[in-house]
Amino acid sequence: MATTAKRTITVHHVRAVLRGAERRGLDTVPLLQAGNIPPLLLGDDRARVTAAQFAGLFRALYRATQDEFLGLASVPSRPGTFAMMCYAALGCRDLGAAIERGTAFYGLFPGGPDLELRRAGSGAAFTVRGAPDRDEDRFLTECLLIIWHRLCSWLIGRRIPLCWADFDYPPPPHEDEYATLFSCPVRFGAGRTGAGFDAHWLGAPLVRDESELHVMLSRAPFELLSRRAYGTTVAEQVRHALAQALRVSPRLPSLGETAARLAVSPATLRRRLQRESTSFQQLKDAVRRDAAIAGLAEGREPIAELAARLGFSEDTSFHRAFRRWTGTTPGAYRVGGCPAGEGHAGGGDRTGELRDRHGRPDGR
Repeated sequence: MATTAKRTITVHHVRAVLRGAERRGLDTVPLLQAGNIPPLLLGDDRARVTAAQFAGLFRALYRATQDEFLGLASVPSRPGTFAMMCYAALGCRDLGAAIERGTAFYGLFPGGPDLELRRAGSGAAFTVRGAPDRDEDRFLTECLLIIWHRLCSWLIGRRIPLCWADFDYPPPPHEDEYATLFSCPVRFGAGRTGAGFDAHWLGAPLVRDESELHVMLSRAPFELLSRRAYGTTVAEQVRHALAQALRVSPRLPSLGETAARLAVSPATLRRRLQRESTSFQQLKDAVRRDAAIAGLAEGREPIAELAARLGFSEDTSFHRAFRRWTGTTPGAYRVGGCPAGEGHAGGGDRTGELRDRHGRPDGR
């Protein structure tokens, strides 16, 4: 078994997406169960879930609320609204016209999102003016920004690189997630909430037809919310190389080996990762962490075997590293928190230096 080390999602987003259902008095436990998410994880700030788990929760919320905004705005958005906006935009001559038609479409609905396309010289920006009044976590606001960016990229068949992403509120506890979400410099406490890009993209022709739109809508909106690695940053390239290596061997390549693969020196790779606010060790930990969470969520692999597949020679090493990554034990990530999967390792509480099968502390 070789679980793909896809990026996981912070529990902050799980809590945020549940707010609307909670306000409506809906029982959230069955909604979490629909996504195979153990409810106990919501109490741990460092907990994470897989994209598949989050998608399952999202779909369950959509069915329960019958609201495309999931109860996160004072006025619901009836199912089918987003689809009709997409069909309306599809007939435009270029991307700029499509964005303007889409923002005008949502402007027809009282209480709907206040969206705007701004042009300034060689730059353009898509902004969300004022958060919906019930979106205290800003989850809906950020979803609108992400969906519009990725929908625009889908319409023209090319990824639009963002130059910046600004938010008119203080940084949240999970602020380190945003650089990955937007793949551009991120600033909090700005005078606006929006994302900027080169204005030349507004003249790009739309390349999609209605049959392609139908397929995309069958997977929306989570298909558009999913974080995709385009290989446009050094961190994405390194992470991709590490994830590929983990699929075939428990041994992850060293910094020098990865640098050689990317045709740069180790010192250059280290500097470039530092400029992107990360490090080689952080990326190695993230790849192992996400593969571990995915394996635990699938629930078919004994924890001891999962630990060995990820490069740990002992259960205790894996438990220790997993607690460092997530703040809790691997068993808590089994649906229902099945203690049987914990084995005899004692949840990683043993003392002493723990090493993986290659002699590095804590699986490093």
